Amino acid sequence: MSSRISHRHIEVFRAVMTTGSATGAATLLASSQPTVSRELARLEQLLGYPLFVRSQGRLRPNARALALWDEVQRSWQGLERVVDRALALGRAEEAQIGVLCLPALSHALLPGAAARLLARYPQARLAVTPQESPLLEEWMAAQRFDLGLSEHDAAPAGTQALPLLALDEVCVLPADHPLAARTLLRAEDFAGQPFVSLSADDPYRRQIDAVFARAGVARQLRVQTHNAVAVCAMVEQGLGLAIVNPLTALACASAKLAWRPLAFSIPFRVQALLPLHRPALPEVQPLLQALQEEAAALAQRLAPRT
Repeated sequence: MSSRISHRHIEVFRAVMTTGSATGAATLLASSQPTVSRELARLEQLLGYPLFVRSQGRLRPNARALALWDEVQRSWQGLERVVDRALALGRAEEAQIGVLCLPALSHALLPGAAARLLARYPQARLAVTPQESPLLEEWMAAQRFDLGLSEHDAAPAGTQALPLLALDEVCVLPADHPLAARTLLRAEDFAGQPFVSLSADDPYRRQIDAVFARAGVARQLRVQTHNAVAVCAMVEQGLGLAIVNPLTALACASAKLAWRPLAFSIPFRVQALLPLHRPALPEVQPLLQALQEEAAALAQRLAPRT
């Protein structure tokens, strides 16, 4: 039965709900009142239940109609977005670059690159979607975005990986902490210190724990959270030391939060992912250039001072 309910039936229902009468719906649809009434009655027949109470020439929606109206509104908004997108694709100035990136890179690398791009191409448009692994790699493999930013070394199937940045993780600590007076921190410096960790399933967390296990250093593991920005916020409140990626450390540094390099290496790599089977927008190459420039500038700021 549902296959016999057409888009026209839903269009009539929406017009009646919008105008409050069959006459108003007919005007909205450039149709006639008898036609609207007939199609609305047919929809109710196909559904097997009434949607309106007929009273003095007015149509009053019942509870089922109101529930259906909520769903129709959501669907119509989605359709309008599709139409807007289809029209925008025909305008050169409306080209939109879909960027998929890890949450940490959406606030520590991409904003600076976006500023560089838009300074040169004011009409360019970006749609940024933060996403964690492994969904990030799955969506890039499915060719859903024009460019991706990942920390994995291997390129997902159907993509090309271009290295952008190769650094090491750093320590973040309260600016007034005694260890902030040092220019380089060793594993032994963390002995007995309160420590804010990434979540247990995070790959960086596993590397960090392995370093301290090999060094025989015990920390006070008091707080853990799911991303580097949250880690820095906890450290800023004096809850302990932490080890995070250098981009987030630099972005979050403040009068209350400092960062220091480590005597041991926990590699941090960033690469751009380009889909191989998705037609490339001409604006992608300028964005890639802006990312390379921003990565180089950040690497210079993070370079050890001599």
